[in-house]
Amino acid sequence: MAFPVDLRRCQILGLAGTACLALGGATAGALPVRDVLHPASAQAALGLVGAYFGVVLLIAAWALLGPLVRGPRPPAPRALLLVLATWAAPLLLAPPLFSRDVYSYLAQGAMVEAHLDVYAHGPSRLGGPLAGEVAPLWRHTGAPYGPVFLAVAAALSGLTRGELPAGLVGMRLVALAGVALMAAALPRLARHSGADPSAALWLGALNPLVLLHLVAGAHNDAVMLGLLGVGLVAALGRWPVLGAGLVTLAALVKAPAVLGLAAVVVLQIRAGRGAAKALTVTAAAAAGTTVAATAAAGTGYGWIGVLDTPASPQNWAPTTLLGRASRAGLEHLGSDLAPLAIPVWHTLGILAAVAAIAVIWLRLRPRPVYALGLSLVAVAVLGPAIRPWYALWGLFLIAAAAPGGAVRHRTAAVTGALALCVLPSGGPADTGQLLLAVSGGALALVVLWQAHQARLAPVPGRAA
Repeated sequence: MAFPVDLRRCQILGLAGTACLALGGATAGALPVRDVLHPASAQAALGLVGAYFGVVLLIAAWALLGPLVRGPRPPAPRALLLVLATWAAPLLLAPPLFSRDVYSYLAQGAMVEAHLDVYAHGPSRLGGPLAGEVAPLWRHTGAPYGPVFLAVAAALSGLTRGELPAGLVGMRLVALAGVALMAAALPRLARHSGADPSAALWLGALNPLVLLHLVAGAHNDAVMLGLLGVGLVAALGRWPVLGAGLVTLAALVKAPAVLGLAAVVVLQIRAGRGAAKALTVTAAAAAGTTVAATAAAGTGYGWIGVLDTPASPQNWAPTTLLGRASRAGLEHLGSDLAPLAIPVWHTLGILAAVAAIAVIWLRLRPRPVYALGLSLVAVAVLGPAIRPWYALWGLFLIAAAAPGGAVRHRTAAVTGALALCVLPSGGPADTGQLLLAVSGGALALVVLWQAHQARLAPVPGRAA
């Protein structure tokens, strides 16, 4: 017998999950330096168990909601948006979770506010307590983000006057605005692509990765994807100049969104505009937006070199893993070529991504939104760095435009697994922490099973 579920039960179960995650994150999250507890302390251990207990409950709620969305009478998009808001609510006041990147955002915004060159210098040039919150790898590294996001971060720095608690809340609200734009765009993109809007919202907005990394982690990928989504919606609505401008703004948050300009061009061609005119209109709109945004931000054009930013040592991109293995082998052989192993593999990965994108657009030729989603997946997988939330670059658009249920099922399975891959602190895990995380997840499964059995048990006095 199937586990008896309805929209209300899924909403409550997911709320319980994010509430436990927020409570556990209070001692096991990516806390300010002064509040970080030793991983072996009882509070940190209990927090880690509670956080992973909550993560598994959230994944279960999302998975149980899937059959309802795919059923003969799926919930309306408005009802799913209410579920998303309910699940997200406990995370709004939680500490940063699964990453310390939000501290880098705040430090970089303060640098722009102080008229420091954020591309030439890392947060160490800013100094003070805020710079001390940045992960050591990034303290001496220039910002890898475009002028649009840095202008937002600088404005937030001015509003909060550098106060850390207010800055963290503000940056999470910025990310939440990006998620809201994503949720607004998904049903429209789905209808254009012949997909069900409710199914698109379930996979693209209620996905645990969105809640864990875009809301709880406050990653700026939310702003990038939100602007990209509404830009594509504008292009679908026969407003190609506005669409190209919005997509360019997305790329000026994070560079991968620049691929969206190809979709804007193809959408114009499919609408009957000549290829030369479509290219000219898109290029002019993109160039004008870039110049205006960069001038308004006042950060200069150092963002052009952001792709040179080094990869995290915890990075597990396929090309980086292959590069490390090759380097180790060459070092064992005593070869002088060992230092070149990782750069060579990164270059090969970039070339492979370019080839994959060419095949997608020129040979396979799926619908533009779906082609863009597949292209962003290729960039994320074959690029020199990858983190779980990078999967959302392509997943967001695949959710809106995937041509069949099989693709959605596989995508859901992959993202459900990725939701378990990072500790709430955002740091590397030791054996003890892994055991605690597994214990929290196992406890959640036991509770879910017991609830299942209780619902199946006959009620005394009731006929079988």
